Amino acid sequence: MEVVLHAGDAEDWVYKGEGAANLILSYTGSSPSMLGKVLRAKKVLNDKAQPAPNCVNFSSYEQLVWGDIPELIESVKQGSVAQAYAVHVMSQHLGHDHVDGGVRVSVSKDFLEIVGKNVLSARPAWRVNASAIDTNADSALLISDHSLFSGKPRGSSCIAVEIKAKCGFLPSSEYISKENAIKKQVTRYKMHQHLKFHQGQISKTSEYDPLDLFSGSKERIRTAIKSFFSTPQNNFRIFVNGSLGFGGMGGGADKVLANETEKCLEDLRKVSGLQLSDFIELLSEAISKSGVLDKLLATQKLDDHDIEGAIHLYYNIISQPCLVCKNITDAELLHKYSVLHSLPLDKSCKIVRDFLISATAKDCSLMMCFRPRECERTDSEYDSVFLQSVNRAYDYKAYFVDLDVKPLDKMTHYFKLDQKIVNFYTKSGEIGRVPCDSQKGVGTSDDTAVQPQH
Repeated sequence: MEVVLHAGDAEDWVYKGEGAANLILSYTGSSPSMLGKVLRAKKVLNDKAQPAPNCVNFSSYEQLVWGDIPELIESVKQGSVAQAYAVHVMSQHLGHDHVDGGVRVSVSKDFLEIVGKNVLSARPAWRVNASAIDTNADSALLISDHSLFSGKPRGSSCIAVEIKAKCGFLPSSEYISKENAIKKQVTRYKMHQHLKFHQGQISKTSEYDPLDLFSGSKERIRTAIKSFFSTPQNNFRIFVNGSLGFGGMGGGADKVLANETEKCLEDLRKVSGLQLSDFIELLSEAISKSGVLDKLLATQKLDDHDIEGAIHLYYNIISQPCLVCKNITDAELLHKYSVLHSLPLDKSCKIVRDFLISATAKDCSLMMCFRPRECERTDSEYDSVFLQSVNRAYDYKAYFVDLDVKPLDKMTHYFKLDQKIVNFYTKSGEIGRVPCDSQKGVGTSDDTAVQPQH
């Protein structure tokens, strides 16, 4: 924590993007140690009735859940939960080579207040209405900008893609009720799209199908990537030399204008020499070769009980009567849940811990950065893929970002949102109520523990 950012440093940090829990600031100054870095500053919700987007302090129950990971428990005292969770939890599942724990730096209140005002006009209106930078925080996380290759962005020439892949499998848990059996056939992502359309959050349902992206089939992976260009929403962004070229600044792009797409394709051609078809091929090849989505899927599958099972273990942990069971009349289901309620505390903690780790994996993003490999070079520190269509090799790197620990008390929110999404989908009919939902491949797409857009 040698680095301290004061009010005078604020002008060097500009808006790069944001998620539900953090504001991402990009460095534009001249300090060599800061070039090619971004700052993750915590946010607070304006509506205090909503569940907190991030977990800074652990309740006594959270200490039970995470007690088997002493480094994480210790990090609470040091105010470095986000860093410890990335390093000591998520990297164990996603691979150390694909997780950047970053460095914690001190920030002054003045710095945060000035930055918060400076970036206000760049933030999407719905983000501004929902949250603000946490000016009471005393630290932020400094990490490498994974839309770039090095600490010298001005001299680099690269294309980066950010993919929020969402959940890549259909649940098969025995704890899913008969009324909600549709969850085993239709993915959560698709069902949530219908609800968002009904609520007016989106003007068109997405063509993206996560099952395609996670399929392992290059053809289906290409299909998934193509779908992003028509409906990127908060699932897809392209950066050209570190600057956003396609997709939404604040994590959402409902409508894509033709001139935006054309400008992005033009930038792609300038920087990489690639046509769109070549770029899609490059991205699909790198996804296949890297194996990163296999790691992500395996981590997502730690949730083997579904929220309909895990919610009962949550009540075990907080030692309160289960509010879900009191509304159930199905005797067979009640028996299954009673077995869950009889599990010992350590077993309950492990199941809920795995669910929360899975929730992080279902909500994180994958950054993949590309640049043409220098001719004849064989000593590069980066992996590469060879693109047959242009007869050229490309360096690439892959990192997972937005690896925040999910608060334990959000379990009830996950359960209520799950029921709301499924109930709406089953009552409104498969696709009859949504005129835009005639796209190909939309029958199977999944997404869990999604933050509603307020």
